[in-house]
Amino acid sequence: MNVRKMLTVAEVLHSANQHSEDQPQRTCIGCRKKAPRSELLRLVAEGSGSTAVLVDERRRMAGRGAWLHPSETCLALAVKRRAFGRALNGATGATAVERRILAGEQAAGLLRMPQHMPLADAAKTVQPESGSEN
Repeated sequence: MNVRKMLTVAEVLHSANQHSEDQPQRTCIGCRKKAPRSELLRLVAEGSGSTAVLVDERRRMAGRGAWLHPSETCLALAVKRRAFGRALNGATGATAVERRILAGEQAAGLLRMPQHMPLADAAKTVQPESGSEN
């Protein structure tokens, strides 16, 4: 005899919430909030005397890791707080992390900058220098 148990909506939601609670929690070095490991990027120092920080996509690279939400806000907070150097023993070069986060946001359609404008041009000010308004 094949008997199936019908689950209520509350039971399904409870089991889904319980599953996310079972995941290991990590702390973002930018905002300092805890989140499931699956929501964060793992970062590692490149090593061999380099100060570069790399994104460990597969979460398998050797060495000490740090965790960061894949958002520009958390990246900016981590840079402002100098969190990369503290979390990864002196590593400071976060260009690979910045490229990964920007690429992820462009793919998700969250980046509001025109696609044809390079990042270097977007950071420049457009105000003329004093005395050059003639």
